[in-house]
Amino acid sequence: MLSLVLILNLLSELDFFKDLEVGNLFPIYLALLNSGSLIFEMFPFIFLLCTQFFFISLFKDNQLSVFKYSGLKNSSIIKILSFLTFFIGIFVVIFFYNLTSNFKNFYLELKSNYTSDDKYLAVITNNGLWIKDKIDNRTLIINSTKIKPDYLVDAFISEFDSDFNIIRNIKSEEVNIKSNEWIINDAEIFANNISTANKNIKIKSNFNYERIQGLFSNLSSLSVLELLKLKENYKLLGYSTVEVEVHLNRLISYPFYLLLMTIFSSIIMFNSKNLKNTGIKIAIGLFFSVIIYYINNFFYVLGNTERVSIYLSVWFPLFILTTVNFILMRTINEK
Repeated sequence: MLSLVLILNLLSELDFFKDLEVGNLFPIYLALLNSGSLIFEMFPFIFLLCTQFFFISLFKDNQLSVFKYSGLKNSSIIKILSFLTFFIGIFVVIFFYNLTSNFKNFYLELKSNYTSDDKYLAVITNNGLWIKDKIDNRTLIINSTKIKPDYLVDAFISEFDSDFNIIRNIKSEEVNIKSNEWIINDAEIFANNISTANKNIKIKSNFNYERIQGLFSNLSSLSVLELLKLKENYKLLGYSTVEVEVHLNRLISYPFYLLLMTIFSSIIMFNSKNLKNTGIKIAIGLFFSVIIYYINNFFYVLGNTERVSIYLSVWFPLFILTTVNFILMRTINEK
């Protein structure tokens, strides 16, 4: 899986840098940094396949009969695998995820130097939303204490020339940012030590509400502690915390997800042990894992768009898988 992810990442990076001058090893370096987070996403498939190969080995050497003669039931084998999977899952979330999120963050920082977005910056802190924007040889530094759909609330905008000399400061209770042409309502303008009022003025920006929303969607580059801090900052800003909460719930549910995938894979193998073709067994497992993945992804999207509750979007697919496993486990010792 790691080899597959590295190859796909490397092809993507080579395509990105095909018109840019970089060192020969730089795309490989970026591919390595980005691979960890993708491996984390693929762990359910990895656990499913590992479980399948484990049972293929047992069936090949007829070790399963030896276990049965020793009084070890099929359900006992699954329990051993389940406990092992669950504790590995906890390790993966606590250590592996936090490590790969740091790599992902470093990857994004390095790659941003080679995109047009390096002139722009937007961050959320406990002091609100901060934006740095360069447009028409001017630099804008924007601070807003709150954000709501299509509007910045309590905004303060500092405008600088190309040499970073202050041109003017603009203060407003409400700024319409629906489009790239911002409308500043009831603006108070400070320039040359003189304060003037203007009912509404317009300024151009590279940002709009939709783009600002998209800037904070790459949550895989944040560790668990950073996600919790971001959630608090979102609350202070009045920004929706739904996406962060869905992501945090997915991390909490991850060991259970891996556990259920291991149990499901074991059930598949016990029910298909009479099939002599190993490829068919693996194909069956992959087929069902893809279905499970899309069901999970479907509910994940519903949760992020607030069509269903956060907990339902994360835990309901796992409840379905738990129910299926429970029904199929009832006759597992007879296999």
